[in-house]
Amino acid sequence: MHKQRFSRTRIHRRTPLLSRGWQTLRFYWYTQDKAPLIFVCAIGLVVTTFGYFMHSAFSRQNDVKSLTCLAFNVYFEARGEPVAGQYAVAEVTMNRVASGRYPDTVCGVVHQKNWDPLRKRYVSAFSWNELDDRPSLEDETFRRAWEVAEAVYYGRHTPTLAGALHYHAAYIQPSWARGNKPVARIGEHVFYR
Repeated sequence: MHKQRFSRTRIHRRTPLLSRGWQTLRFYWYTQDKAPLIFVCAIGLVVTTFGYFMHSAFSRQNDVKSLTCLAFNVYFEARGEPVAGQYAVAEVTMNRVASGRYPDTVCGVVHQKNWDPLRKRYVSAFSWNELDDRPSLEDETFRRAWEVAEAVYYGRHTPTLAGALHYHAAYIQPSWARGNKPVARIGEHVFYR
């Protein structure tokens, strides 16, 4: 019981102190010129709004660049494949971006080059990068590749090849395929983890 009285007494002693502090703060607020505060808040709002729009603009620009790289990869690697094969190529590309073992951007993965000791030169991971030919953006096949790329990039397509990082044409047997686990054959491509 003694402890309860003591804590009530402490609370009552603090209450006037808090009340006086609050009154002092209110007095200070009402007596000070608020123009500098309003100016600082207005400038902060303008800077924040500008930063938001700049971030949005650069983010959109990066999305378009990434989608273009992904669409070119789908087009050149799987334009003659069924739609499921095109989605699979896009998935493998995005799996590589997420894996941590490849570059962390779509364009970095698509345009990656590695040293080939047999050829004594850098070789692209996707061979179409060594060609100078690019499709017309109005080409119907490219537009289909763009739609596939958008669906995979924005997560509107349900992934079917989780963890798949490699693929090759079914009519070849590359040496690297021996150490990897095949997970699917779609069209003329075999996909591996």
